[in-house]
Amino acid sequence: MFVRIVKMSFNPTKIEEFLNNFHQNKEKIRNFKGCSYLELYQDKTRTNIYFTYSYWDKEQDLENYRNSNLFKNVWAKTKILFDEKPEVWSVDKIISLK
Repeated sequence: MFVRIVKMSFNPTKIEEFLNNFHQNKEKIRNFKGCSYLELYQDKTRTNIYFTYSYWDKEQDLENYRNSNLFKNVWAKTKILFDEKPEVWSVDKIISLK
């Protein structure tokens, strides 16, 4: 399993716009071929910071998403709302306990 973690810091006045865009597209992202899980987190103290965690069957699935019109449209509306450069990690899940 391949996990993509994205940390995004938003202009506080733009958070509602980000959330609206995310909510409009979350099902489409989650149902994109190869995506098996999607979560959105908000930092407890710096509430303008959000994280997305998405689980992908393989790296190529994520690349297909990143090259899709869905991603291009979502990202175009998201990146203009940042107040800092986003940080991105691509990791392999080793262990998960439930």
